[in-house]
Amino acid sequence: MNPKQLKELKKQVKKAHQVVKKQPYIEQLMTYRDLFDDFPQIKFLINNVLESDRLIKNGLLPQPLPKLLLPDNIQDIIFKKVNEQYPQGNPEGDRLWNRYVDALPKLDRLLRNYRDYLEATYGMWSYVNAPYIKALSEYLHGRPTLEIMAGNGYISSGLRNLRPAQTIFATDSTDWTKENETGKHPVTTIEPLDALAAIKKYGSQVDYVIMSWSPDKLEIDWEVLQLLRKDYPEVKLLVIGEKNGATDSAKFWQNAHLTQDDELKKVNEQLHSFDLIDEQIYLAQ
Repeated sequence: MNPKQLKELKKQVKKAHQVVKKQPYIEQLMTYRDLFDDFPQIKFLINNVLESDRLIKNGLLPQPLPKLLLPDNIQDIIFKKVNEQYPQGNPEGDRLWNRYVDALPKLDRLLRNYRDYLEATYGMWSYVNAPYIKALSEYLHGRPTLEIMAGNGYISSGLRNLRPAQTIFATDSTDWTKENETGKHPVTTIEPLDALAAIKKYGSQVDYVIMSWSPDKLEIDWEVLQLLRKDYPEVKLLVIGEKNGATDSAKFWQNAHLTQDDELKKVNEQLHSFDLIDEQIYLAQ
């Protein structure tokens, strides 16, 4: 093994050790909750995330989250607290201040990455919270509904639990199981059908089709809308995603006619955004 190969091997070993030593996401948050125990503004955010994760892990829909952003003046708050405990120049106070300041950007990154954690751990892309599903169920009024691209089925599961008598067809192609957790841990019964096949099978039996977080790099959403317009014009398409952002194709957003009537706005009031992604629900025609 020549020196260059040996150097590369050492780099790989070092990187592997760093990955092994890194704390899991939730454990990191719990560590920071203990560190910032004296700061309710921070503990509030962390506890909301921990409770959200606990509910999802136990098969329940979480509650809405606040914006997971640290207060702009958090360093001032911490500085004041440290000065109340230690006189300026005190070595112990300086060490504590440095611990806080070093941890803040890491905690900020963790909070901002909660959606990534949900995607990687549970295959949950849209943040399907309990009040939102209740509002969506009321909007549907028990009418037969087809969910395409259902992933692990959080939306269909929530609707089925609220109205067991309502006809809900949950379908997904399962194409993404090779790439991430989507479809690997279904929380309800999901039929393995791609979006177009599902519409052709159930389009004549439903009043609504739900399409949540269609991939932004594919134009399957546009194909879905064209199929509904052509063969099932009476079926209403509900689209959940970020317009011209993280979800759905540019072609879809450019060609879909989007509306939000008063009833749908009530649903949107419960679809709280906790990060920079502004997901909403639209009626697309």
